[in-house]
Amino acid sequence: MTELEQYLQTYFEFDQADLVRVASFFKPETVKKGEFYLKTGKACNKLSFIQSGMLRVFVDLEDREVTQWISTKGYFISDLASLVFDKPSRWNIQALADTTLYTIAKSDYDRLGDFIPKWPVTEKLFIAHCFCTLEDRVFSFLSMTAEQRYNILFDSNRELFNQVPLQYIASMLGMTPETISRIRRKQLI
Repeated sequence: MTELEQYLQTYFEFDQADLVRVASFFKPETVKKGEFYLKTGKACNKLSFIQSGMLRVFVDLEDREVTQWISTKGYFISDLASLVFDKPSRWNIQALADTTLYTIAKSDYDRLGDFIPKWPVTEKLFIAHCFCTLEDRVFSFLSMTAEQRYNILFDSNRELFNQVPLQYIASMLGMTPETISRIRRKQLI
């Protein structure tokens, strides 16, 4: 069983034949450090699973960049609104390290239901999982201090702090680099 199949099986209830069929639509892809997986304004025509490496999801504003998320091994990556609703992408997605992906083209994604009868239910669960993750993130911004948000990310994704520039992490957590430095200093005492 491939890493992709293991991940799919963890999140979704597929029988073995459907699991192999879904995984067969995903093709290997590599994005080198610094290259873009997607640029703002372009159509997102794919969904990928990160086998290794990391991708930063961000937007350029007039006065700064805002990092929306840093996606790492074991996560899916796409601009879901662009993929599902055929809208121009809101996000830039750029590799922070050489990244290996399993990628399904939108045309194949759209026809999975033709091959897997349970796909509509599975897709609903996938999108619900994405929505719940987003709800948790919004709740953390509304209810937690900067230090609490920092600690949760540090505890759940410690390797990011050694591999990603702190200004990206600070932006993703909704704080300035100075705030993140103060939190780190305070925790060293």
